[in-house]
Amino acid sequence: MAQFYRILQEFALVYPLFMAYLWIVGGIYYFFHWERRGRLRVSEPPALDHYPGVSIIVPAHNESFALTETIESLIAQRYPEIEVIVVNDGSTDDTAAIMDRYAERGAIRAIHLATNQGKAAAMRVGALAARHEILVCIDGDAVLEAHAVHWLARHFVDGPRVGAVTGNPRVRTRSTLIGKIQVGEFSSIIGLIKRAQRIYGRVFTVSGVVAAFRRSALERVGFWDLDKLTDDIDISWRLQMDHWSIRFESNALCWILMPETLKGLWRQRLRWAQGGVEVTLEHFADLMRWRRRHMWPVLAEFCISVVWSYTMLFLGASLLLGQLVDIPALPDVREWLPSWGGAFIGLTCLLQFAVSLAIDSRYEKGLGRFYYWIIWYPVLYWLLSVMTTLVAVPRTLFGRRRRATWVSPDRGEQFHAPAE
Repeated sequence: MAQFYRILQEFALVYPLFMAYLWIVGGIYYFFHWERRGRLRVSEPPALDHYPGVSIIVPAHNESFALTETIESLIAQRYPEIEVIVVNDGSTDDTAAIMDRYAERGAIRAIHLATNQGKAAAMRVGALAARHEILVCIDGDAVLEAHAVHWLARHFVDGPRVGAVTGNPRVRTRSTLIGKIQVGEFSSIIGLIKRAQRIYGRVFTVSGVVAAFRRSALERVGFWDLDKLTDDIDISWRLQMDHWSIRFESNALCWILMPETLKGLWRQRLRWAQGGVEVTLEHFADLMRWRRRHMWPVLAEFCISVVWSYTMLFLGASLLLGQLVDIPALPDVREWLPSWGGAFIGLTCLLQFAVSLAIDSRYEKGLGRFYYWIIWYPVLYWLLSVMTTLVAVPRTLFGRRRRATWVSPDRGEQFHAPAE
């Protein structure tokens, strides 16, 4: 029994350390191979051989508090040929009125759906109405940097097998501890992971808030699934299973709103976790085929992370039980919790944060001031990751499946969406 606990304990410690160093090495390699080599500024994108037309699709549900800013950022894009399509998905606030004012000026094309159909349905309607082959999809509360469309479009010009490009989301809700930690998370965790995954070939998911797609690739895989909780994860896997490539564009900056309350953060991360489990279960049998082997690293990374979460639950429950009840089969906690583990993980986290913030300082100045707040990340977010995974697996396995419609999320203390 003691040996069994030792194996579990070593796995619980080694797995996050291994992944952290894999992301660090992959992120550094990506930086020197693609980002640093060009030495191009965000505001100075490279010239293209030709400039294909781009349709920007904005699914919107009760976004009146932020939609004006979003549309203005799209109108201001420095790209020769774009159209902006805003799809009102059954909003009950002033979203429709804002859209109609811009549509009357000819700045956007407005599409109104009578009832709440969900983000995937709204994007599908927008894609079918679009005039161009390249589709850039962003959320109705996001602000796109003026050259972002140019940076995204260049990948489709250079790569005929590129099916999607994920942009670089930057958190702008920073009024609370949770918000400040997320600034570092999107650099040190999400940004670094996407860089590393791009190195070993496949990306777990495009960013749902800012991503570009080749419409012909979407048509081949049947567009977005209307029943998936996380349309971004699902479409990413289906595109790559169809042998389309997904790239990460660090210069395509998009300023986004994120939850700043524990309740909002829990709802968001549970949806992410449940969506990952949902997509994995649906495609697992197909992914076991040899012709899908290019997806095995992404599949293995997700599955091992689920096993790690349940390992942490088992160890934690055993630790608690061992303190309450004298069970000889349970080893003393001092025998399987080495004192160096926590310190080494802490130092690794600080190294990971330092590397990622140094890389992202090219795109956003002053990130160093968030370094102090990021030290709380392992305490809050690792616990949150474990708990959401533990809840997501049974919820996906035994829950009732239904159409994924909109629920207005927490957008931070300084941004408030109307109540449902």
